[in-house]
Amino acid sequence: MKQQNKLSQKQESLTEQQTKAEAVHEFASSDELLRADAAQTPVPPDLEERLKKSATRLATPPSRPWWKSLLGR
Repeated sequence: MKQQNKLSQKQESLTEQQTKAEAVHEFASSDELLRADAAQTPVPPDLEERLKKSATRLATPPSRPWWKSLLGR
C-alpha cells in the first residue's frame, strides 16, 4: 500500500511540473505575445471570408483619380 501511495505521489508531482512548465512562458515583447496567441487561435470562417472580401476591395485601385472626380474632368 505504501508503494502505491509513493507512486501516485510521484505521478502527481510529475503532472504538476509538466503543467507548470507548459503554462509559464515569458515573452520579450508584446509583439511576440500577440504572434504566439494568433498562432494558437483559429479564425472563425465567416470572419475570414469578410476579411478576404475587404482585402480585395482595398487592393483594386479606383478607376479615376480622386482629383479628376473632384474637378469634374
